[in-house]
Amino acid sequence: MKVLGIESSCDECAAAVVQDGKTLLSNVVATQIPFHAVYDGVVPEIASRKHTEWIYAVVKEALDTAGLGPGGIDGVAVTARPGLLGSLLVGLSFAKAFAWARDLPFIAVDHMLAHLYACQLTGDSGTGYPFLGLLVSGGHSIICRVDNFDDITVLGATIDDAVGEAFDKVSKYYGFGYPGGAAIDKLAQRGSPDAFRFPMPNLYKGEHPYDVSYSGLKTAVINQLEQFRVKKTTGPEDIAASFQKTAVEILLRSLFRAAEDTKLSVVVAGGGVAANSYLRARLAERRDLRCVFPPPELCGDNGAMIAGLGYQYLIRGDRSPLRVTASARVKDFKRSYP
Repeated sequence: MKVLGIESSCDECAAAVVQDGKTLLSNVVATQIPFHAVYDGVVPEIASRKHTEWIYAVVKEALDTAGLGPGGIDGVAVTARPGLLGSLLVGLSFAKAFAWARDLPFIAVDHMLAHLYACQLTGDSGTGYPFLGLLVSGGHSIICRVDNFDDITVLGATIDDAVGEAFDKVSKYYGFGYPGGAAIDKLAQRGSPDAFRFPMPNLYKGEHPYDVSYSGLKTAVINQLEQFRVKKTTGPEDIAASFQKTAVEILLRSLFRAAEDTKLSVVVAGGGVAANSYLRARLAERRDLRCVFPPPELCGDNGAMIAGLGYQYLIRGDRSPLRVTASARVKDFKRSYP
């Protein structure tokens, strides 16, 4: 079964064709980075306009690369949540029209669940259910128990900023570059992670054993830098390295606690921040855990993960009605703090 996957939740206009949920026949991603770099962040209006301009050509390239015409597609999957509402609606509307015109089975999916599926497109998922999921991106920081491709239990999430958002805002403030995650990761390679001793959050109210918080770290790095200086002489590389270390350790503190409490020994990561080199290195140190990462090109938003996940729904017989609409948020993907 050949499934066309369309992804437009943020600023990547993407389409792919995946066969039987595993084999990539094409994976096309048109990045909008040059259009947003001048603002050091994604501008929603620009993003939705670019999706509108590009979606036809991106889908056509995905079909051409796969060596298929529209008649060679057996099903259509598309991101419907979460993300920027205007961007989501562009991809969703195109996918509906494609499926309706060809009378194809159609499924709208959650792209955070698709990030968890991305590892299965590499030929070695390294997993059997259940496992722990680590979903880390510009909009989400989620630790979850995964019992099936569409069955997750959120154990912990951010109570304020997502980890990727913190990377972007620190990078913007210091002019490190855009996107912030990649810029800080690269700069940190030349810095000392111990030049600044930034604070870890203390979530002591209510039940937050696996939740994370990044607003305090962001404030410390941007507004209170000198209070946490350890080395007398430092440069931008040291700020980047020290911030990156603390940001990742905040995640890992909660993840390792969840692994200990659930007795699950497999961790599957997904999302743009899953490409971070420090995160990968730290998880590789844990010999008691098997940590599975997608290749870097499947960490960010892409159509392949949408097509792969969509296949699992479609072969089960699930279908979405054409009246389905987009949703910017998903309940439980972000916590409130008492």
